[in-house]
Amino acid sequence: MLMPAQAQIVAETGVVVPSYVSVADLILAAPVVLDARIRSSARIKGPEAANAAPGHARFYIEADVLALIRAAAPMPARVGYVVDVPLDARGRVPKLNKQRVLLFVRPVAGQPAMVQLPRLDAQRTWTPELDALVRRIVREVVDPAAPPAVAGLGNAFHVPGTLPGEGETQIFVQTATGAPISLSILRRPGEQRRWAVALGEIVDDAAAPPPRDTLLWYRLACGLPRALPASSLAEQDPATAAIAREDYAFVLAQLGSCNR
Repeated sequence: MLMPAQAQIVAETGVVVPSYVSVADLILAAPVVLDARIRSSARIKGPEAANAAPGHARFYIEADVLALIRAAAPMPARVGYVVDVPLDARGRVPKLNKQRVLLFVRPVAGQPAMVQLPRLDAQRTWTPELDALVRRIVREVVDPAAPPAVAGLGNAFHVPGTLPGEGETQIFVQTATGAPISLSILRRPGEQRRWAVALGEIVDDAAAPPPRDTLLWYRLACGLPRALPASSLAEQDPATAAIAREDYAFVLAQLGSCNR
């Protein structure tokens, strides 16, 4: 599924821009991101290509690094790697030499000039749109204040207000680093429910839902469980537990599908 802005790019340029989720998945799976140009390609056949992906051909590639987008250490000017590339509609191998690509890779221990693609789609054809998206997500990921991955859900509770239909639900999100994330959902009579996310111990008035296609949105939309576990509501009576479940489902609906 394409977002409206992506559909417009396709209509104007014929280039399909991958979704934020698919690019974020690649970046988080690969500690190194390179802008490179393929210098040479040699097809691998026989036993070494026996487990190539169906409909793909296996190649050994050498590529010149044009730009280092993300890495924890310096990289050589030229890297080698093995990649399975899809055959065209007629079953022919594509022309790879001189192609500009974005590589989402891992270093190979003991071989500084070699890298490894962690996923089948970790070599992508370079486009200005994809390059801009990759760089934006990398900046989010390496930011010291970047939101951590969701590990589960902690306690959740609903506190009724003084008026019928009034109340607030708070849900505490467990994270991979232990850093606090909490969701708050506010109900007021005659008003639409409002929700916010806070990256700290205290939920203040500045808290708001995360904009779509940001790292915080990605962490929640792709990481939150599809329902509140019973353990999160152990201290709630059936009535307030039911409201908390409704409010959690409301948050998931507002976030939208991860579309992975």
